[in-house]
Amino acid sequence: MKIIYTDVLIIGGGLAGLRVATGVKERGHDAVVLTLVPPKRSHSAAAQGGMQASLANSKMGEGDNEDVHFSDTIKGSDWGADQMVARMFTHCAPKAIRELAHWGVPWSRVKKGDREAIINAKKVTITEKEDAHGLITARDFGGTKKWRTCYTSDGTGHSMLFAMDNKAHEDKVEIHERQEAIALIHNDGRCYGAVSRNLMTGELTAYISKATTIATGGYGRIYSVSTNAVICEGIGQAIALESGVATLGNMEAIQFHPTAIVPVGILTTEGCRGDGGLLLDKDGYRFMPDYEPDKKELASRDVVSRRMTEHMRKGKGVKSRYGDHLWLDITILGREHIEKNLREVKEICESFLGIDPAVDWIPVRPTQHYSMGGIRTKYTGESQTLKGLYSCGEAACWDMHGFNRLGGNSVSETVVSGMLVAEYISDFCDSKDSDIKIHSSTIEQFVKKEQDKIDELLNKENGEDAYKLRRRMEEIMMEDVGIFRNGDDLKKAVDELEELLKRSKNIEVFRSKSKAANPALVNAYRTQKMLKVALTVAQGAYLRTESRGAHSREDYPKRDDANWLKRTITSWEDENQTLPTVTYEEIDISTMELPPGFRGYGKDLTEHHKYTKVRQEIVDEKVKELQEKGATRFEIQDALMPFIDKLPKKYQGINERLGENV
Repeated sequence: MKIIYTDVLIIGGGLAGLRVATGVKERGHDAVVLTLVPPKRSHSAAAQGGMQASLANSKMGEGDNEDVHFSDTIKGSDWGADQMVARMFTHCAPKAIRELAHWGVPWSRVKKGDREAIINAKKVTITEKEDAHGLITARDFGGTKKWRTCYTSDGTGHSMLFAMDNKAHEDKVEIHERQEAIALIHNDGRCYGAVSRNLMTGELTAYISKATTIATGGYGRIYSVSTNAVICEGIGQAIALESGVATLGNMEAIQFHPTAIVPVGILTTEGCRGDGGLLLDKDGYRFMPDYEPDKKELASRDVVSRRMTEHMRKGKGVKSRYGDHLWLDITILGREHIEKNLREVKEICESFLGIDPAVDWIPVRPTQHYSMGGIRTKYTGESQTLKGLYSCGEAACWDMHGFNRLGGNSVSETVVSGMLVAEYISDFCDSKDSDIKIHSSTIEQFVKKEQDKIDELLNKENGEDAYKLRRRMEEIMMEDVGIFRNGDDLKKAVDELEELLKRSKNIEVFRSKSKAANPALVNAYRTQKMLKVALTVAQGAYLRTESRGAHSREDYPKRDDANWLKRTITSWEDENQTLPTVTYEEIDISTMELPPGFRGYGKDLTEHHKYTKVRQEIVDEKVKELQEKGATRFEIQDALMPFIDKLPKKYQGINERLGENV
């Protein structure tokens, strides 16, 4: 048995994982990163549009601050987010983006003087201030009051990831590539690392650590069409679930991005619409103002996706051999703008569609894009139920997104949560609580159990084909657990997924019986895990009889705060059970800085909680009282919902902005 010891084990080599690794290294702790692919090939590189941070440098961002960003984030979440975590995030985002600039991210910058932009299909002139010249600029994104999405052309994730990977190498972070964590090692409610499989040799290794972090991204590949990379299969969430101790939160909260190209599902950034692009139907008609006259194409992502789907259901979609779609028109922006600020979009259109987006409209439709759910954590990033296990980024339910994420907040979350969680992990590693107290015989049992599972798969005869089971799972999720959901379809999905899970216990590895470099074997054990993740999504969606954010029930169209202002918590205590255990975590209105209200889209279908009005009156009264005393916005915020003391001291300082005297 091979055992590798380290202070901190990080599973996942994208932005979140690398930021944790560099953070703990700077605090003097050793770190090992396990990654399926070289870090620079992680899915973080696919993020195009930008990173939200309330810098307020550009003319269209003037007046922005943490308060506005916080309000946008909570409304975007449809009041499903943890408001204290959202405050921590919006406070630290400006610090994170400046840190990234220091590490080499070439953020697009403000240029003084006049410039032309397209706003609401009209060409306007924006005059940038002279004292803002050279500072980090921002573009417009959906669901925001101010332009705060900072960017590097449309390759933001790419440039961030390369800078972050370079920083990790500079800090001498140990990175083990082509390693896949297939089980957590835990004992007496404490996580001690993971069993990892070398994808090339098939060798199993036990990685033992004081703290273990899962930063493996989302689980979009349980759907047949997704903007996610093929490695985003939810294995991080699955191994946490299979521990029988760690829990997952809000797994039914799945975001569909409005503008993925047809048929392959590759993303065209929200920056296309943020920069002035339009959505058109089969007649070339701009339909979004009819549905959302205020925000139009820049309503929140869940709203735009539903409106597009509604419009296609009315027969206004463009017919194609791949199904109906709509058009995204960015020709209005002009070739110069596209080739400078939307280069990746242009290359994607040329390579996968054979069109020039400066001349041709882009065929798009909503496609699975992001997972708001994940490993349920405390504000420190530590699992609520398994000590020593941490998670951050898209893999986690931290929970700053609630039931819908704003564009640009995910890329921002990866580095913000990564830098904060690194500090909390380091504090843990500095304490006696992190002492490793696990016998080698226990470690050996975990390794043997995983080896036995692999051997069973390879030795099985006359069994099930994992590829067929997986394809059917993907179809079920796309057909029955999609943008619009209803009880009958969800029940059918749960029943069939449960049957697929039972059948997966009898999988046979066809084509090759090799233990090394065997894609069929990898697909076999991943399919078993993915089916459990799919069941947490479908079961959670079936049981949640309301509509909130991206979870839209046609048979329960109201947001029901009276009964459903709570997070869905799923666990899998017994490996032989065929459905997840579902419980709930109440979201306490009495602690909210921003009590539940109307998001501002369509009709207000909210069933309000009896305490909402009471809390709103308390908030209003306190704000009025403090304003009369001449309190600053910081003092008012602290009186409503203190959070600064939860942050590491190094990140507690006030953010400075042009024109704001702090």
